[in-house]
Amino acid sequence: MSPVPPPGIDPERLRAHLDRAVPGLVSGPLEARLIEGGRSNLTYVVGDGAGQWVVRRPPLGHVLATAHDMAREHRVISALHPTAVPVPEPLLLCEDDTVTGAPFYVMEYVGGTPYRTAEQLAPLGPERTRAAVLGLVDTLVDLHAVDPQEVGLGDFGRPEGFLDRQLRRWGKQLDASRNRDLAGIDELHAALGRELPSSPAPTVVHGDYRLDNVLLGSDDDRIKAVLDWEMSTLGDPLTDLGLLVMYSSDLGLPASPVSTTSGAPGHPSPAELIERYAARSGRNTSAIAWYTAFAWFKLAVILEGIHYRYTLGRTVGAGFDRIGELVPVFIAHGLTTLQEG
Repeated sequence: MSPVPPPGIDPERLRAHLDRAVPGLVSGPLEARLIEGGRSNLTYVVGDGAGQWVVRRPPLGHVLATAHDMAREHRVISALHPTAVPVPEPLLLCEDDTVTGAPFYVMEYVGGTPYRTAEQLAPLGPERTRAAVLGLVDTLVDLHAVDPQEVGLGDFGRPEGFLDRQLRRWGKQLDASRNRDLAGIDELHAALGRELPSSPAPTVVHGDYRLDNVLLGSDDDRIKAVLDWEMSTLGDPLTDLGLLVMYSSDLGLPASPVSTTSGAPGHPSPAELIERYAARSGRNTSAIAWYTAFAWFKLAVILEGIHYRYTLGRTVGAGFDRIGELVPVFIAHGLTTLQEG
């Protein structure tokens, strides 16, 4: 770690706060490094030479309402930690802006690898890659099997009208970041609204479930932790599956800053993932084309928001200069998926 802290965190202030809130946790001066790869909330590893922890905080600018709620993230991982869903142990929530400039939370450091590209995943070989991705489906089934009431998340969201509300929410997110013409995105949004499917019973949904938002162990390729719960809520579980299917589709963009693991040898096809989820969960997945098209739309909006922050100079890290050119690709895939069913 560099002795010069990255933007968005003050190790001295953080150390002072931890000493007050969790005496004995830290035994020396803290150093911090930004974990690259995240495009929204900022994630840092902090350490004192003896131990390491992870800090999550909102981005430095253009914070949209409810999109970067640290208390929600902290609450959901606190609720899920005792269940079969692997999440890091939460240690502290701080909603005092004077410590790092924004609310944040601290959790345990979990060792493991987030695979973001086919090139990173390929050395595992076809058999290990296949097993790892199928394990991703199995963990999603475990998440959707959690009873929200039993873990204290019965009021974590409003499942009634979830899909309609999601469409309206992401339409508003788009409007908040709209500063250029995007051909087809309004057409996709409207088409999704005309063809809303009937949702199954609600569950806890992750909201951004994919291979590079989990940590795989180096010894057994099993999922050690599911990360990035910033968009979690109670709602339609098939939205998570649709997103996973979308990320398992070949974008044909090998240099993309967005996950491209689907190109690795042995990666299961979207159809295999859908079949495994349906068999293990017992849910009807016949409307999965709608959920996948919605995932393309949602990612287009998220990427456009990131591109907007980049144009304002409010991003931290590398790779943001290529985000804007991806948005039309996601829009086109969404329209095609919805039209072809």
